[in-house]
Amino acid sequence: MTTRKRASRFSRISKAKLAAMAEEATVDCYNESEQLSGWFTMIDENLAVPFEAVVLGVSVTVERVDITEADQIVASCLRGRHRQSIPILDLPLPIPSPDGWEWIEAYRTWSRSSQTGTLEFREE
Repeated sequence: MTTRKRASRFSRISKAKLAAMAEEATVDCYNESEQLSGWFTMIDENLAVPFEAVVLGVSVTVERVDITEADQIVASCLRGRHRQSIPILDLPLPIPSPDGWEWIEAYRTWSRSSQTGTLEFREE
């Protein structure tokens, strides 16, 4: 799904709100590992789980979020007896989206910005 299509599926989050969310998630963080831990904490505390999502055309239940030893935020997905973790950045959010979805979108924006070295959501 393209960024444009994803953005049209959800209520718009203002650049000021994205910047405030990034600040809240990463305040007092001294390195990337601490920043990811901050993002994980905000997503974990705010995302309403469980919820249903579709991954590769299959309905799954997102039970929780976790952070791996490799500092990757993942969604723990369940289908029947099978459980698999997928990166939260790759998780297609359902419509309607669960409460707290904006933290995943803010993390996606921050992640793209940190990879490119630009803070695209900051207002000048």
